[in-house]
Amino acid sequence: MKFTEMPYHRVQFEDIRQTVTDITEKFRQADTWEEQFDLYKEMDKAMEDLETQSTLAYIRHDIAMDDPFYEAEHDYYDEIWPQLEAYNQEFIKLVVASPFLEQFRARLGRMAIARMEMSLKSFNESIIELMQEENVLISRYDKLIAGAKIEWHGEILNLSLMRKHMMDQDREVRREACRKVGEFLGSIEPEVDEIYDKMVKNRTEQAHRLGYSNYVPLGYLRMGRSCYGQKEVEAYRKQVKQFWVPLAERMHDERRKALGYDRLYFCDELVHLPQGDPSPIGTPEEIMANGRRMYSELSPETREFFDFMSENELFDVLGRKNKKAGGYMTFLPEYKSPFIFANFNGTSGDTDVLTHECGHAFQGYRVRNAEVGDLRGLSMETAEIHSMSMEFFTEKWMDLFYGDRADEYRRIHLDDAIYFIPYGCMVDEFQHIVYSNPDMTPAERRAAWTMLEHEYKPHLDYEGDPFFESGGYWQRQGHIFSSPFYYIDYCLAQTCALAFKVRMDRDFEGAWKDYLTLVTVQGKDFVESLEAAHLPSPFAEGTLEGIVNGLGL
Repeated sequence: MKFTEMPYHRVQFEDIRQTVTDITEKFRQADTWEEQFDLYKEMDKAMEDLETQSTLAYIRHDIAMDDPFYEAEHDYYDEIWPQLEAYNQEFIKLVVASPFLEQFRARLGRMAIARMEMSLKSFNESIIELMQEENVLISRYDKLIAGAKIEWHGEILNLSLMRKHMMDQDREVRREACRKVGEFLGSIEPEVDEIYDKMVKNRTEQAHRLGYSNYVPLGYLRMGRSCYGQKEVEAYRKQVKQFWVPLAERMHDERRKALGYDRLYFCDELVHLPQGDPSPIGTPEEIMANGRRMYSELSPETREFFDFMSENELFDVLGRKNKKAGGYMTFLPEYKSPFIFANFNGTSGDTDVLTHECGHAFQGYRVRNAEVGDLRGLSMETAEIHSMSMEFFTEKWMDLFYGDRADEYRRIHLDDAIYFIPYGCMVDEFQHIVYSNPDMTPAERRAAWTMLEHEYKPHLDYEGDPFFESGGYWQRQGHIFSSPFYYIDYCLAQTCALAFKVRMDRDFEGAWKDYLTLVTVQGKDFVESLEAAHLPSPFAEGTLEGIVNGLGL
């Protein structure tokens, strides 16, 4: 069904609450495996309706954040989800306590059961009000960022649309664009500081009420990390500092030389070549048409997927005023349909939508007929391997989008993948510092960010910009506000995607075969997924050094 034709109705809280309660009571009384699993599927179906309708509301709100109807629906679901969780938890308790738990584990996979157990450790009714307040704060931040109105030579642009000018071939244009972005972010800094301070204290109080010393262990539980913990992440970041930061800094210096500068500044952060970085050729419609050709040629599986997405209008990618910043893929379970949201802005980010977000959506399409939602579920790190690896698998088709500058794009894409890992680790370490020290002042948080910039990105020079120089850059990183501790997943996944690249450069067909396995497996955690795809663990000593050597840079 086409996205515009998908009917929306508000799922009334009392109706879904009663449904969940009724199924829970029947499950309590069921005394055979067959009865319990049938009720499990019945619960899954009930939640599919809620998930589908709330996702429709969220997407349509993000498409037009000034639409009062979907703004109200968005706020409604933000309010009822935490309330419903209390009832859902009662059902989960029964599943975990079931005498048929091993049958559930065999049918759903160990990750699903581990996540149920973690959910019981990360929620009780005492934090419902705090979770609702947290959702309000996230929405307040999103709306503040989406509402950016930056004057640019007679136009009013948001942050997404300013990015093109921050990548302009002319250094002075870039410098002006960076200054204007900094001025906007500086103008809202007091409000962002207030929002984030309340977020940190809110999440810390949630952790305290659940018996944790701070939010870090609770954050890990909410990220569903069932096969590794803080110790493994610290070991990974240590490898990044040892092997990856020197590589990235050497490549930044090569970039400086290619640009012909004595020194790199912040306004140079998004550019690589003196003639300007390549931009996609053609209109958005032509870019989408070339995307269809690319996936038609890559494999029969990707051709079927992209045809389905196109024919059902499951893309909303044009940048518009009052549209939420950023991009994502989500899933509408009742329609077995992925959906891609993005903001085309005339930069290479437009083709990234057709590679990165389509990597997510391709996996969603491949497992769309899973028996229950838990089998469609996956760890966030694994999800990002799907997207980041697709970026490399599709590189041979970049001639369609960049013409005779395709090789330049391919090298820049590799460089950016390498540059990203230190930044992503910096975001992760920053959050560990903040949530381990929840009473830090806004100034202390900015000082912590500046300290980490010196460790992970020592080349960075803001030319004295009052906002960025004071350690404020993190305030434009939405994940820090909406998804604590998510960002390291990108780093782990990028590491795995680069391991795929090392392999595909030697044996494309063999690497693609393992990628198809990766996007098709159901119910496996991060470690199990790596094993299925014959990928090395990012936590293992020597993995990053091996990838650095394999890339031959």
